[in-house]
Amino acid sequence: MKKAIVLFNLGGPDNLENVEPFLFNLFNDPAILNLPKFIRYPLAKLISKRRTPIAKKIYKEIGGSSPILKLTLDQANSLQNSLNTKQNNTKYNVFVAMRCWHPRAQKTIQDVKKFNPNEIILLPLYPQYSAATSGSSLLEWKKIAIKNNLNIITKTICCYPEDKKFIKAHSKLIIEKIKNIKNFILIFSAHGLPEKNIKKGDPYQWQIEQSVKRIMDEINDDDIDYILSYQSRVGPLKWIEPSTEEVIVQNSKLNKHLVIVPIAFVSEHSETLVELDIEYEKLAKTNGCTNYTRIEALGVNESFIDGLSDLILNNEDYKLTDSLYPPKNRCPSNFTKCPCLN
Repeated sequence: MKKAIVLFNLGGPDNLENVEPFLFNLFNDPAILNLPKFIRYPLAKLISKRRTPIAKKIYKEIGGSSPILKLTLDQANSLQNSLNTKQNNTKYNVFVAMRCWHPRAQKTIQDVKKFNPNEIILLPLYPQYSAATSGSSLLEWKKIAIKNNLNIITKTICCYPEDKKFIKAHSKLIIEKIKNIKNFILIFSAHGLPEKNIKKGDPYQWQIEQSVKRIMDEINDDDIDYILSYQSRVGPLKWIEPSTEEVIVQNSKLNKHLVIVPIAFVSEHSETLVELDIEYEKLAKTNGCTNYTRIEALGVNESFIDGLSDLILNNEDYKLTDSLYPPKNRCPSNFTKCPCLN
């Protein structure tokens, strides 16, 4: 028995020359710019060209490229070792597919076909589901799989915002970091999303809130102040609030020790290494903060990887093609974009 696991992530440019085409791929995604193709394509060209100088400065801060592919491959290797250790009668190979840069789904599908598994399990590295992240990656995979006649039983793990080992991994990192800190506030920071997306039924914000609630329940200390905020806003649209920048400014002026938790990022990339570590720390210090600490992304954290392998093994109970784990009704019924409701 052979099984292929496909990890999905956003991807990032591997050198400064590829920043603009990476941005074009990002903004040409219908899940990001929901416009007809004849409008979206030239608009994506324009936006990517205008944003390239700013983005290049960001990537220069971290060595001229994104680390996300290497880190995702590290996670794939750790997960593959975990699965093959737990299950002796099945050979697992873990593959990586990036949405906006290489390796794209087309290349990964060819690699999977060469492996010739009995079953494929799709696993986005986005713990909380959004149509703009997990949804976009899974939709691209499905379309390209059909074009390439990938007729293999395929199952999907759409999200795991309350998975016990995901929660445990975050909680342990936080407890270890704050044990000798006083007068602090935990600032959970997730990537933002336009408010209109939530109003259309995207479950992302609700799932982020559930993750934070479960983590604080696990920490079990009512004296800890915490707040959930959202970073990386771009463009003129109204985004979900509060913004991480505003929360940092407010609490810096109160002379709080800021402890930042990247709740929606399981791999280090520009939003953590530059936005959180450089730009937001500078913002905090400008507004009076003298102590700023950032919890690392989960990466190959043992509890996190162990939790992913358990999700995959639990998924094996679902025998039908296109089955979904977790099963239906994870999200409230008003979140119509959640695949668990469909």
